[in-house]
Amino acid sequence: MIATGGDEHFMRHALREAELAFKADEVPIGAVITCKEQVIARAHNLTERLNDVTAHAEMQAITAAAGHIGGKYLTECTVYVTVEPCPMCAAALRWAQVGRIVFGAFDEKAGYRRIGGVLLHPKTQVTGGVLEPECADLMKAFFKRKRAL
Repeated sequence: MIATGGDEHFMRHALREAELAFKADEVPIGAVITCKEQVIARAHNLTERLNDVTAHAEMQAITAAAGHIGGKYLTECTVYVTVEPCPMCAAALRWAQVGRIVFGAFDEKAGYRRIGGVLLHPKTQVTGGVLEPECADLMKAFFKRKRAL
């Protein structure tokens, strides 16, 4: 659970994406994908804008990264996402054979860990809790605002 400076740096990029989602009244989850320490894709939730329940940040980022590298397998890539991936996104990350996943806030209700690590590719490494307070606070602020409406 100890994050390197690199993990925090790239998680801040993901947080900026989450803030864009927040401003657009989307659930504030952001993702970036890196390869060889370079950001190759960035995305945030677009489920409301696209009227598509599958338009999660991770799904958008996977598509962009695959387009960038010209292939569907992201074995040398790291996905940084502000909230623990849901089971749908975890399964997509498995199919993409992502080398590493780094997430911020844990999601005890809807995160993939409820089902178990079997959703991820066996070689995928996972680090959770990177910038967890900042990631969790953004989600809390979003849902507090929603409840106030």
